[in-house]
Amino acid sequence: MALTHAQPGQPVDVRPYGAGIGAAQSIALFKSSGLEVMRLVFPAGHHMPAHQVAGEITIHCLEGSVNVQVGNAPAVLLAAGHLMYVPGGVPHALTAVQACSVLVTLAL
Repeated sequence: MALTHAQPGQPVDVRPYGAGIGAAQSIALFKSSGLEVMRLVFPAGHHMPAHQVAGEITIHCLEGSVNVQVGNAPAVLLAAGHLMYVPGGVPHALTAVQACSVLVTLAL
């Protein structure tokens, strides 16, 4: 089954899942030749190991909280409503402090 992405001009609901976060899944919302937008959902304690991507990214915590480590710097707590920029090519890792959903925008 092909994944349906948002079409130009189509609104996408990214409000917090709230009590339904336990049943929510990560999803790619949009992808074009120059931009990708994903909503990642992590249960508390989930760790995404250090990785890097070529393009610049933003990580916007929609709900819950997540520790984000960028490069060799100490991890920083990203709480609901906070956004972080990560330059392209820089390793970063995420660890969910609480069940969380984050909106990730990636410049391709």
